[in-house]
Amino acid sequence: MSQWAALGVPVVLLLVTLVGAAVDGVLAGGSRNAGSGAGGSTAGGSTAGGSTAGRGRAGLTVPLAEAARLLRQRRRGAVAADTLLWRAGVVGMPVAAVLMVAVLPVGSWVVADLPVGLVWFNAIDVCIWAFAWLAGWGANGVPGLVGGYRFLALALAYELPLMFALTAPAAAAGSLRMADIVAAQDGLWFVVWMPVAFVVFCAAVLGFSLHRPFVSPVATDITGGVLGELTGVDRLLFEAGRYGLLTAGSGFGVALFLGGGAGPLLPAWVWFLVKTLVLLVVLLAVRRRLPLIRPDRLMGPAWLVALPVVLLQVLVVAVVVIPKG
Repeated sequence: MSQWAALGVPVVLLLVTLVGAAVDGVLAGGSRNAGSGAGGSTAGGSTAGGSTAGRGRAGLTVPLAEAARLLRQRRRGAVAADTLLWRAGVVGMPVAAVLMVAVLPVGSWVVADLPVGLVWFNAIDVCIWAFAWLAGWGANGVPGLVGGYRFLALALAYELPLMFALTAPAAAAGSLRMADIVAAQDGLWFVVWMPVAFVVFCAAVLGFSLHRPFVSPVATDITGGVLGELTGVDRLLFEAGRYGLLTAGSGFGVALFLGGGAGPLLPAWVWFLVKTLVLLVVLLAVRRRLPLIRPDRLMGPAWLVALPVVLLQVLVVAVVVIPKG
C-alpha cells in the first residue's frame, strides 16, 4: 500500500459521490418538472422547457446547498437517547463506505490488496446492518426503532442472494482477491455470462445503501424512520454514508462484472472512474422509477425467486470453470 493510494482512493470516492449526488439532484428536478409539466398547455411548452433546463442546472448545486444547510442546523437531542450508540450508528455509515473501498483496485491503486478482499466487502456490508439499526434504536423513539428493524428485515431478504452473486465471479476467477477477479476478465467481462449475478448484485447495492425500492426504513409512513430524529451534522453524515455506499457498491460492480479498469487508450484508473460513474448514474436513475417495496413483500420474491435463479447462475459458472481447471 502506498501513501498515495491510502489518500487517493477515499478522495476519489468522495468526488465521485459528490458528482453522483449532483446528478441525482438533476434527476430529481427533471422528474418533478415532468410531472408538473404534464398538465401544461402546448403554448407554454417553450417556457416550461426553459424552466426545466434552469431547474436541472440548479439541481447540480443541491448537494452543496443541502450540506451547508445541515451544517448550520443545530443537533436535536432525543429524550433518553443512547447517545453513544446513536452516534456510532450515524458515523458508521460513511466509515463503512470508506472501509469498503479499501480493497477496491482503482486502476493500479489499492489501499489494502487483501487475499480475501471479496470477503472484506461482504463483512463491511453486514456491519451496515448494525450501523443502520443502531442509528434507529439509539434515538429511543418508535419511528427510529421501527425503521431499524425494517432494515434488518430487508437485509435478511437481500443478503443470501448477494452472497451467491458474489460467489459467481470469485468462482470464475478462482480467487477472492479483487485484483485477481479483475484480471480474470481480460478479454470477456463477467457481466456477459453472469447477467443474473450482476442484476442481483446491483439490487443488493440499492438495498444496503437504503435507496429505492428499499427505502422503507426511512419512509414517510414512519415519519422518516431511522432519519426521523437526525438533524444537523448527524443527518449529513448518515446521508453522506448512503451515497458513499452506493458509490462504493458501483465501484465493486465495475471490478466484479465490468472488467475493472480495462479499456482502450485511457489509463486504467480513468476507465475505472468512468465505468463507476456510469453505473452510479444508472442506479440513481433506475431507483427513481422503482416503487417502494414493503419488507414483508420482499422476503418471498428474494428467497423464492432471486435466490434459486442466482444459484443456477453459480451452477452455470461452475460447469464452465471446472473443465478448465
